[in-house]
Amino acid sequence: MTYVVVENCIKCKYMDCVEVCPVDCFYEGENMLVIHPDECIDCGVCEPECPAEAIKPDTEPGLEKWLEVNAEYAKTWPNITVKREGPADGKEFDGKPGKFEKFFSPNPGEGD
Repeated sequence: MTYVVVENCIKCKYMDCVEVCPVDCFYEGENMLVIHPDECIDCGVCEPECPAEAIKPDTEPGLEKWLEVNAEYAKTWPNITVKREGPADGKEFDGKPGKFEKFFSPNPGEGD
């Protein structure tokens, strides 16, 4: 089992999760974070820290796409271990459906 970042992180990107991760397995894209599935130790401390509820255990049904997205982009995006401010308009996007098709960016973020 591993944890995965799902669609609701897109354009929210709160980053509360990166501060509590004991193994620094978060990677930053331009408008979302992902978890490296081979580095995650399944401790679960990140899940309750996410205000957008965008972190789920991969045992939940229907998360196969998100496990692939996390695995793919964790290979190329920079590691992030320090919380920064998320987007100013993040709250406006929290809970909006269809964010992957409309807003997902494959571009890397800043990282640490």
